[in-house]
Amino acid sequence: MTTTVQTAIVGVTGYAGGELARLLLAHPRLQGKPPVLAGRVDEKDLARGGVPLAEIHPHLAGGVANQLKDAASQLKMEPFSWELFAARKVDVLFLATPHAQSRAWAPEALKRGIRVIDLSGAWRLTEAAHRAVYAFEDEGSAQAAAIQAQAVYGMPELHRKEIAKAKLIANPGCYATSVILPLRPLVAAGLVDLDAGIVADAKSGVSGAGKAPTAKTHFMSAADNLSAYAVFTHRHTGELVEQIGVAGDQIVFTPHLLPIPRGILSTIYVRFKQAQTAGSVARVYREFFAASPMVRLYEKSLPQIQYSVRTNYADIGFEIDAGGKRAVIVSCLDNLLKGAAGQAVQNLNVLEGWPEAEGLA
Repeated sequence: MTTTVQTAIVGVTGYAGGELARLLLAHPRLQGKPPVLAGRVDEKDLARGGVPLAEIHPHLAGGVANQLKDAASQLKMEPFSWELFAARKVDVLFLATPHAQSRAWAPEALKRGIRVIDLSGAWRLTEAAHRAVYAFEDEGSAQAAAIQAQAVYGMPELHRKEIAKAKLIANPGCYATSVILPLRPLVAAGLVDLDAGIVADAKSGVSGAGKAPTAKTHFMSAADNLSAYAVFTHRHTGELVEQIGVAGDQIVFTPHLLPIPRGILSTIYVRFKQAQTAGSVARVYREFFAASPMVRLYEKSLPQIQYSVRTNYADIGFEIDAGGKRAVIVSCLDNLLKGAAGQAVQNLNVLEGWPEAEGLA
């Protein structure tokens, strides 16, 4: 298969950036068109044309790299410049960069006719009150408002039609994905008693905090431990409110740090307006996700992190109490794949009109 689509990645040195490179290199529609990799290159590496991808992520040196043509197997991260993207005729730019950096670069890319899939939180939120947690310097400016108006929240299960026509796709947060997907169908169907409140208790592996080490993610702090953080203040809360369709005081979201490398498990507690059966709830999920190949519904058991890790699947299962009025929903995914790089490639598939699960399932 051939294609004219040329992708590029800025931020390939991070965990999500590395997964993104792996997926794009192996994507059946992009064979012979490896992504352009751009970033900060030290002077010592300029003489050799950049930093070899295999040095940044040694696990890519075999396997995928061996499937590529000779030129692609020597793929390097080159010095970032807009001229580089113009020379390589980049069509779609993946930004796996900090929020402020994406905030600055997305407008320039759009101006140059490059479509953007942004893995940061720079353009996810439509309401200024929710964006305040990021303290963006350009908040309130005419340019920021114009760019925000173009941004589409990149969750195909909710916004597939809009993504297909988008120029700027704001990839969802990993925690947000694990909570929005199990809740949106039930809230949209009018089943949930929002006045009773929703509790989302989410736990993520350490890679969700990024590659830069901190005191909290240091082995001595994370190993043999479980800790809650950012209670009532986590930046993904705004995504939950906007995409599920609830008010801020109708949901409590508490993230926790698990002593594992990757994966998210969210346990969600809801009350129904009227008694439900397992069959009625399953029917709502099946109908909502009928066209969504990356969501798996567990009707006989509850999902676990080990089932979804290193896949792009979002797994959803639930239990209902004897009276049918309360439910515990369990949602699992890989924070680096369905929660980041995998969902970004899923968005690329939708954007290009390719099968949604291609290169992922």
